[in-house]
This record gives sequence, C-alpha cells and structure tokens, in this order.
Amino acid sequence: MTYRIDCLQYANWSEKIFRQMREGGVDAVHVTIAYHENFRETVLNIEAWNRWFEQFPDLIFQGRTGDDVRLARETGRTAIFFGFQNPSPIEDDIGLVEIVHTLGARFMQLSYNNQSLLATGCYEAEDPGLTRMGREVIEEMNRVGLVVDMSHSADRSTLEAIEHSTRPIAITHANPAQWAPARRNKSDAVIRALTESGGMIGFSLYPHHLKDKSACTLHSFCEMVARTAEKFGSSSLGIGSDLCQDHPDSVVDWMRMGRWTKRVDYGEGSAAAPGFPDMPDWFRDNRDFGNLETGLRTVGFDPEEVAGIMGENWLQFFDLSFGTVRKTQAHWAAE
Repeated sequence: MTYRIDCLQYANWSEKIFRQMREGGVDAVHVTIAYHENFRETVLNIEAWNRWFEQFPDLIFQGRTGDDVRLARETGRTAIFFGFQNPSPIEDDIGLVEIVHTLGARFMQLSYNNQSLLATGCYEAEDPGLTRMGREVIEEMNRVGLVVDMSHSADRSTLEAIEHSTRPIAITHANPAQWAPARRNKSDAVIRALTESGGMIGFSLYPHHLKDKSACTLHSFCEMVARTAEKFGSSSLGIGSDLCQDHPDSVVDWMRMGRWTKRVDYGEGSAAAPGFPDMPDWFRDNRDFGNLETGLRTVGFDPEEVAGIMGENWLQFFDLSFGTVRKTQAHWAAE
C-alpha cells in the first residue's frame, strides 16, 4: 500500500474524523491551525491540538519530519503537520518565524485572499509582488525549514516567491486554471515555474476549485491530474484536498472575512449559495482516498506514478523541506 498524504485539511476536528483518517489509511495530514489568528490565538489552537494528541494517541500524533510519516505508517496512526493559511501568526515580527517552526508549524502562506505584509492575495485588483518584508521572511523561512505556501496568492507574488526562495515552495491546495477557471486556481506559467524549481502542487477537492463544482466526476478530476502530468511531469504532483468537514456554515465567514471587513464576503461562492458547498459524492471524507487511487489508475497512471501522487512525492518534499539549514563544520572551518 502506498503512502497517503493530504497536504491541506481544515475540519471541525473530532474523534470521528480521526477514526475516518485511519479507515482511509491516511498517513499524514497538513492541518490549518490559523486563518486570521494572531500569535497568541495560534498558540491557543496548538494547545487544543495538544489535548487531542493526549486524548487520542492511538490515532494521531504531531508530525515534524518526513520520518514521522513513516512512523505513522509503522504504528497505524496519522501524523498531523501544522500550517497557516495567512502570515498573521507572525504578526509584524520576523523573529516569530523561528518560534512558530519550533512549535511545529511546517507551512505558511504568505497571503490569504487579500494583501498581507508579505505578498498579495488572489482577490486583489493589483499585484505588486513580494514586499520588502516578504523577501526577508522568505529567507528566514528557508533557514528554519518553514515551507513557503502560495495557495491563495496572486500570480506575480507567487512567481517572485519561487524565484526568491532558495528552497522549493509549495502550492498545497489548488488546481490548474485552464481546467477550472477560479481566482484561486493557477496559471500554467505559475505551475511551470513551480515544478521546474522542484516545488509541489496539491490538487484540491474543494468544489469551488473544480470543473462543475460539486457535480465534478472522479474521471474529470483524474483527467485533470493526467493532463497536468503530461505538461509538467508527475513528480511534483500530490493531493491537497482542502477538505472542510463538519463545520457549521458560520465558519466560512471567518475564513473569508476574518476581521478585515464588516461586510458579507462570499469569496469563491456566490450570494445565492453562501456557506460550504457539498463535496463530490466520490470524496466525502478521508475514507474515500481509495477512490482517488482507483481513478488515477483508470486514466493511465502506472503504479509508481499513482504512489507518487498519493503521497510519496509529498514525503520526499517533507524530507527536504522541514529541517533547519545549518553550517557544516567545513563551512565554519573555511571562515
């Protein structure tokens, strides 16, 4: 059985969901622990996860390295990796980059849908690219092993982040815009730059990112993956489902609006259909990961390619990305 890694979920966490992860054979999940939270609020979210790790040690534990994914497989559990969908947890303090990495954060988006102190989100009318602080923070993220994630960022900011980062970056949850036009989906120029630099893209199952939205078929989704592999190769492709399970619809208001507006903002939804959309019937929750494997085989991927897309590409990326860059003894001697 291949490794199964989902590089983005934001669920209303519970024992039920943790058990579904195990039923689906999911070895690792990158979970969102901050949308608009400041540093202290993010620490409170980590405290909540610590309680779950304490309550359900037979199901989940905190992941910090690629080897934790392997440990999860060996022990029949799911490794949980923390990430932020906004740089709000570091506030305006670059020193907090190392602190949040020490606390277990392994991914941080440089922007959500709006302009941040670091980069531009995909909903802004203008994209001036990385800010001065953004370039500094990328360098610090590279140093400590905190992955630059540009899933919600605009094109120029994303391309500049790829160019400025000395480590490969990630787009943890998005799809090609050619397949499904959406502000959050990515142009071929972005995907090409990402994959040529060794970065990773996780394909999203969130209906607003899919062709035909909730009615998208498994075959259509897997054909999209196949066409992407034909253009850019399969070694930089993975899954980032963006599964938002069991939340009340009020939570989507926090995701879209945070504290930046008092108006109702429907984001990629519509005024006629606020709240969370229905998931496709072939991917309702973590128990359906096997459907993805079946679908990928059906559209012509060989077993090695399927294994890569389902998790082994992410695992290799984890191995290379999460460690701190330190000078070797040879470097010190040379100085």
